[in-house]
Amino acid sequence: MITKTWPALDETLKEMFIKTDHEYEFTKCIWKMADLGCSSGPNTLLVISHIIEQLSKQEHAPREIQVFLNDLPDNDFNNLFKLMSTNTKTNTNTKNNIECYIYGAPGSFYGRLFPNNSLHFAYSSTSIHWLSQIPQGLEKTNKENICIATTSPPQVFEAYSNQFERDFTTFLKSRGEEIRGGGRMVLGFIGRSVADPTSKDELKALTLLSETLSDMVAEGLLKEEDLHSFNIPIYAPSIQEINTAIQREGSFNLDEIEVALVPLDANEDYNNMALDKNNTSGKFVANYVRAFAEPMLVAHFGSSINVDVVFDVYAKKTDEHLSVERSSYFTPVISLTRKTVTHLSEHPFGNFTHHRRVVQTKTCSS
Repeated sequence: MITKTWPALDETLKEMFIKTDHEYEFTKCIWKMADLGCSSGPNTLLVISHIIEQLSKQEHAPREIQVFLNDLPDNDFNNLFKLMSTNTKTNTNTKNNIECYIYGAPGSFYGRLFPNNSLHFAYSSTSIHWLSQIPQGLEKTNKENICIATTSPPQVFEAYSNQFERDFTTFLKSRGEEIRGGGRMVLGFIGRSVADPTSKDELKALTLLSETLSDMVAEGLLKEEDLHSFNIPIYAPSIQEINTAIQREGSFNLDEIEVALVPLDANEDYNNMALDKNNTSGKFVANYVRAFAEPMLVAHFGSSINVDVVFDVYAKKTDEHLSVERSSYFTPVISLTRKTVTHLSEHPFGNFTHHRRVVQTKTCSS
């Protein structure tokens, strides 16, 4: 999924070094950026390497850059920096004599992380759809659903939507204080192609997990009340919800929205509708979902759940689904510019224009 942000990222970086109508000259200082929700695997190195490569193409590229890697405190930063010590593309000997200095910045991005006006650029991929907490007031109203689903009652949708609005507004406000006027931000995350969440299932990977858990309840392997009280803090906002939050918060101009359709199986070519005879897609998706879902499942269900069994069944169920329907994640990628103080005083709610382009490609990186 990360590579789906490349077109918007590349264009944004290019614009930063050709525009001079902002207060700060990005080419005459140490260029500072943050990767928000960086995780701890090789994809983090992929992002940094790509950004360095793009900067090296600019005629007026900065000579030095600082990269702040942010994630929650329990992220494995030790492993991340061990990977970097052996990666030649993220050390200080880079193209065009750009020296790169990398730091860890643990903490929730739903709050302040950096000093005022200290960043020139912020980037995030596959993170903003994660909420700061499970919405309050759900109790057992979502029943067998574990997030927003087509069968969720209206109060569940409202609770999730309100939580996203609060979180995304806080995110924008915090970044607005940290990013300098004229600075930029590129965000890619799972979204929703329709306004009504009951009309289309766009989190199919989690629906399949919900169905797997329901099957285990029917077999007596899990308690129904435990399933009914289990919810995952993830929300896929509509384009309108994203637009509205950005306008209301007011710190940024929305420059562009692109949309990528990312297959459930990131290795799958959905232009080739032939059935995967080796049934490898289900296992691939199961491993991806297990990576983030297992800690939540164990914490909620305790010793009553056999995680290996859950994802063996899940993989088979996913293969069955993909043999009939090639589901994709609807993924908005947005590019934003931090307003100057003058713009903020003149336009407290901001003016924006955006272009929306739907892009479907054959492969992606998760």
